[in-house]
Amino acid sequence: MLNDKSVLVTGATGSFGQKLIRTILERYPEVRKLIIFSRDELKQFEMQQDLSVARYPCLRYFLGDIRDEARLRRAFEGVDYVVHAAALKQVPAAEYNPMEFIKTNVLGAENLINAALACGVKRVVALSTDKAAAPINLYGATKLCSDKLFVSSNNSRGAHDIRYSVVRYGNVLGSRGSVIPFFLARRKSGRLPITDREMTRFNITLQEGVDLVLLALEKAEGGEIYVPRIPSYRILDVAEAVAPNCELDFVGIRPGEKIHEDLITESDAVTTLEYANHFILAPQSENFNIPAYAQGTGGRLVARGFKYNSGSNSQWLSVEELRQQIQLHLDPDFEPA
Repeated sequence: MLNDKSVLVTGATGSFGQKLIRTILERYPEVRKLIIFSRDELKQFEMQQDLSVARYPCLRYFLGDIRDEARLRRAFEGVDYVVHAAALKQVPAAEYNPMEFIKTNVLGAENLINAALACGVKRVVALSTDKAAAPINLYGATKLCSDKLFVSSNNSRGAHDIRYSVVRYGNVLGSRGSVIPFFLARRKSGRLPITDREMTRFNITLQEGVDLVLLALEKAEGGEIYVPRIPSYRILDVAEAVAPNCELDFVGIRPGEKIHEDLITESDAVTTLEYANHFILAPQSENFNIPAYAQGTGGRLVARGFKYNSGSNSQWLSVEELRQQIQLHLDPDFEPA
């Protein structure tokens, strides 16, 4: 699919971006050009120590900010596919600095949409978050707005051969700022802060997220939101898996946090199709024939009233499975302490 194509990844020096770049290099050795677009020169320098242009001639390191549409247009020249992973994403920071998140997550998305259309990009897949489903914090609201922009852009592409779609998933195992690395770092203190004993979260590995994005790049017709079928975990089980001997301090939820996260709400169910390993939220557009799409892709509409919530999920990671995930994906020498 990506051999002989030019691919650009925004936010490519982040956890997801680096995993995607490595996966593309491994699976598509004949990719024509692979552009790492980000605003952090230090992270780009560090990334080049391992993924150098000398070793991988297809790589290009491109400094830029998605807030700058002119820079995006320059970067998008000759690009076939774009994966949009750049975002500000820390919930407390969004509550304190709302306009900064709006400038990056909303206006930056609009810049990217316009630049891709102007430069002849063929396909765009944007990363979203479970916090965009029934959002209660500003970060989630900005990502919901971003999702709406990408979905609706398929209605105004005119004669341009471009498809915009979205991939939405939950917490990435081991990503920067997530709970498992935080607990691993804090366990030496002998105490772990717990927001709420009932709290649950979805869980997805970096590779699973990358694979879903590649599926969307290959299959999306434009306007779909892809949602993976993934397990949940309980925050108390994470604490038990990481540090069973630590004392727990119940500190209360932070501003903008939920006890449970949503990936699909009851309102979404009207246009949600299910498949073996994922769901697709079809766009509510007169130009999108949902029955024909379902028949052509092998999907079926979920029941009315369906919702996909981390607290009512049918799949759960046990304490032992969480430990296995940590050993497999984060630290092969991990032992609970």
